[in-house]
Amino acid sequence: MPPFVSSGRKAQTLSQSFEKQVLDLLPRLRRFAIGLAGSPADGDDLCQMTIERALARRDQWQEGTRLDSWMYRIMRNIFIDEGRATTRRRETFVAEDAGLAVGADGAQEAVVELSMVDRAMARLPDEQREAVLLVMVEGWSYKEAAEIVGCPVGTLNSRLVRGRDALLALLENVR
Repeated sequence: MPPFVSSGRKAQTLSQSFEKQVLDLLPRLRRFAIGLAGSPADGDDLCQMTIERALARRDQWQEGTRLDSWMYRIMRNIFIDEGRATTRRRETFVAEDAGLAVGADGAQEAVVELSMVDRAMARLPDEQREAVLLVMVEGWSYKEAAEIVGCPVGTLNSRLVRGRDALLALLENVR
């Protein structure tokens, strides 16, 4: 930046860059939020709270570090702090027995399958669901997911293995 540009303008440019980066992360943040919260409406609330907190505390983010990891950690902390009621996290839009006798319509079967996966995910303990979402859905590496969660990689790996095994067992019991 030329020396004659004021520091206020530099701060404004950095601010715009920060806001653009946050907007670029929005689809990924929303997907993670819905997975944590258990429903699109609660996920949107969680996503909004995360963005509000990030914007209010943008001075705490260090330029050159991973903004996505910082935002995921904010979201996770908000989710924990809010302590959403278990029943709200486990709501589904499809009744438990809906679609079990559905014909060969692939789209309807996919909706039922997703509903069963959502219900099974909701039954996992928070730590296991979080590990499954970060690694298997969001595609984070074990190391990155462990940093987001704030635990050693080995602990995250254990949570992931237990969560994946529990999820498979729950889904087998449904079929």
